[in-house]
Parts: sequence; structure tokens; C-alpha cells
Amino acid sequence: MKTLLIVEDDRSLNKGIALTLSQNDLSIQQAYDIASAELLLSSLKIDLIILDINLPDGSGLDYCEKIRRTSQVPIIFLTANDMEPDIVTGFELGGDDYITKPFSLMVLRARVMAVLKRSAPHSEDKVTIGPLTFDFEKLEFYKNQEQLILSKTELKLLKIFVTNPGIILNREQLIDKIWSQEAEFVDENALTVAVKRLRAKIEDEPSAPQYIKTVYGLGYLWAERPNP
Repeated sequence: MKTLLIVEDDRSLNKGIALTLSQNDLSIQQAYDIASAELLLSSLKIDLIILDINLPDGSGLDYCEKIRRTSQVPIIFLTANDMEPDIVTGFELGGDDYITKPFSLMVLRARVMAVLKRSAPHSEDKVTIGPLTFDFEKLEFYKNQEQLILSKTELKLLKIFVTNPGIILNREQLIDKIWSQEAEFVDENALTVAVKRLRAKIEDEPSAPQYIKTVYGLGYLWAERPNP
């Protein structure tokens, strides 16, 4: 299920958008200012943001620019200004679409579904979680827009984790998937070392990981929703 974040200070409009879009099998998160939106975006995997340009604690355009430093999540602007400069600025800052108030909720829903369809990866090869972006097809990996260099073993391990979120993977499973035919000759310590090195590259604090969790006595787990 896709998760949408609505950032709109008009509570009545925010509620109306949420009710309309929830009918499309979408999970809806609501924020009424930039501060609360930032908390949600940092702790959840958001697939699309509906962002008002005029918010109580700042400009939606400025917030879009900030988001684009670490994420390519699709953004649809809501604006009361049908002014060409605002529209152009929105696109230049990384917006994917815009809609001018007042608008039909059905039209907004159609635009949301169109943007989601355009942005959907063709496979599980591209994953974005918070500041992390992994493109397994292009073999490009970024944290806060800085490229990560991964070994072949780290690459295999990472893909196993991110394509099995929330699932405990025991050590035997991981060794078998990573080293395949050589698995029976691999020392378990090799997995421990690989996990340690991967954590050092993607975690802010490897000693207190938010993504790759150790489940003592069982194995490892990729956290679906990292702690804020």
C-alpha cells in the first residue's frame, strides 16, 4: 500500500483530501505545518507528498527544495496563486505537478494516481527510505545524496534486506543467499563482518542501528520504519 503525506494547514481541506484519497487503497498521513511534516517524512516511507505552498511556519517551495536535497519523493503543490512564476519555480525546485485552489477533489485524485503511476519503479530495483536511495539496476547507492561504494557482498546483503522488510532472516538463510554454492564453506564470521561493514556505510550510528537490526538468537531484520 502506498503512503501519502498531505501538508495543508486548512484542516477542512486536509480532511477532505484524506477522505477522498483513502478510497483508493492509499495510506494517508496528515500534517498541518512543515515541522510536523518533517517528523513524519523522517520516520515513515512516504510515496508522495501533497504540499501547500503557503504554510504557517514557512514556504512550501522552500520545503520542497529542502526535501530534494535527500529525496526524490514525488511532490504535488497546492497553490492559491495561479501565477506563472510560482508554477515555474515549483517545477524548477523539483515539483512533479501542481493544482490551483479551489479544485475538484476528483481531479486531484486523478493527478495523484497519475503521478504515482509515473513514479512507480518497474521492479524492486529502486528503493528510497528517508535519506537512503538504492538503485540496484544502476548499481548506484546514496546517503544524503553522497554516493556509497559497496562491495559485491555488501550489495547482495543490502538487496536481501530491503526486499524483505520487517522479516527476520536467520544467519543460515543469509549465508546461503549471499554465497550460494560456496555457502557450506563460508565461516559465519564472514556474515558478521559483512553486516558490520554495511552498517558502517548506511547507519548514522552503527553501534545503535536503525535499519539493520540484530534479533538476538535468530538473525537480522531490516526495519520497515526506522526510528525517528
